[in-house]
Amino acid sequence: MSQLLATEIKVTEKKLVYTVTIPIRWGDMDAMGHVNNTVYFRFMEQARIEWLSMMGCLPDQDGNGPVIVNAHCTFKKPLKYPDQVEVCTYIGAAGRSSFETIQEMRSVNNNYAIFAEGGAKVVWVDAKTERSAPLPDEIRQKLLELKAAGKKKK
Repeated sequence: MSQLLATEIKVTEKKLVYTVTIPIRWGDMDAMGHVNNTVYFRFMEQARIEWLSMMGCLPDQDGNGPVIVNAHCTFKKPLKYPDQVEVCTYIGAAGRSSFETIQEMRSVNNNYAIFAEGGAKVVWVDAKTERSAPLPDEIRQKLLELKAAGKKKK
């Protein structure tokens, strides 16, 4: 299977799990008069952390927890102040120790049109060894339930 086809399959299997609206601040803009590219990653991070917190997917008492091993963003249109960005977070493929998050950033002032898309791979890490570890059963079960809920709606 080609890499492109594998990516397409992951995206088609995504399930919306969290949405948050974040105000764009004047200070988020750069000299070009639009939101600086680094701020898009902050928008995605804020939404991802809020969702992980709601799921109980935070570091445990031993410090084991989720770590981002890659993050990406495709900028379609420039966001500008004043506006609000709606960040929609989806889950994609899950593995033994990781899962994908996919995110859309939509401009509230522009009829919720998608202005950027991105995501990150989240890996569960053992704090002592600093290596990937299997996702805790509770987290894996929640991810499976979320994915199954999406399949029932089709």
